[in-house]
Amino acid sequence: MTELTDITALLLSRIRDVPDYPEPGVMFKDITPLLADPAAFTALTDALAALATDAGATKIVGLEARGFILGAPVAVRAGLGFIPVRKAGKLPGATLSQAYDLEYGSAEIEVHAEDLTAGDRVLVVDDVLATGGTAEASIQLIRRAGAEVAGLAVLMELGFLGGRARLEPALAGAPLEALLKV
Repeated sequence: MTELTDITALLLSRIRDVPDYPEPGVMFKDITPLLADPAAFTALTDALAALATDAGATKIVGLEARGFILGAPVAVRAGLGFIPVRKAGKLPGATLSQAYDLEYGSAEIEVHAEDLTAGDRVLVVDDVLATGGTAEASIQLIRRAGAEVAGLAVLMELGFLGGRARLEPALAGAPLEALLKV
C-alpha cells in the first residue's frame, strides 16, 4: 500500500458519519474522532504541513472554527505564522472584512489588517470544502491585505456541492488540495 493510500485509509477510518445532523437529510462528517486520535491527527498535520511547504507558504490562514484546529498545528509543524480568519466582530483593533452570501442569508469574516502584508504567501487551511463561500471570501481578504494566495488545503472536499468549480477562478492557478474527496 502506498503512503497516500495509508493516510487516506487512516483519515477515513477516523471520520464519523452522523445522519440527519444538523437537519434531516444531511450526512454530517464528524472529525472529532480523528482529532482525538494522536496518530491520525499527527498524520493529518504532517500532510497539510507538507502541502504548505510545497506551496512555498510563509503564513497559514485558518478559517473559523475548525480551520483553527487544523491550521495552527500545521503552521507550527511547517515553521510558519498562523493567522485566524474570524466571524465579524470577534477581533479587536483594525480589521479588514469581507461579506459573502450563504445558501440562506449572508455572513462576514475578518482578519487583523496588519497580520498579512505584501510578500506573504498564504495557504488557507480548513476542514471541509463545501460550497466554497467562506474560502472564497478569505481569498479576497488575503489579496486585499496585499498578500499572495499560495493555495487552499482541506482535509475533505464534498465534491457534490461544487466548491472547487466556484474557487478555481478565485484561486487564479494556486493549488486546491483535498486529502479526501467525498
